[in-house]
Amino acid sequence: MEYSRNNNDLPLATADWGWKYHHIGVPMAEPFPGEEYIPHLGIYVSGFTKSPYGIEFMRFTPECKIHDLVKKVPHVAFVVDDLIQALIGKELLGEVNSPSPGLKVAMIVSNGAPIELMEFENPV
Repeated sequence: MEYSRNNNDLPLATADWGWKYHHIGVPMAEPFPGEEYIPHLGIYVSGFTKSPYGIEFMRFTPECKIHDLVKKVPHVAFVVDDLIQALIGKELLGEVNSPSPGLKVAMIVSNGAPIELMEFENPV
């Protein structure tokens, strides 16, 4: 069954599945002010804590094992209540990982675009 919606309809991810918008990740080739390094993932991130819109800039080291699609195409991230449940029937890009304590994330692909799913151990 093909999915379609009207201009004023919210996407299924938020309207029916209950996912909550968290951020958009924008791949960068050059360093960005205020970068923080996440060594076990081989990425630099910046901007998220200062953006009222949830924009995060990401730069990847040559050693980074994150899927190439995530390195090249911006992604949108959603908070989910149950990451394993949310992954059922989705095409996974790489492994479930933990960029910081209390957080599990997974990248999926939909229509050629990467989507990040996030589960917080102690959601707010």
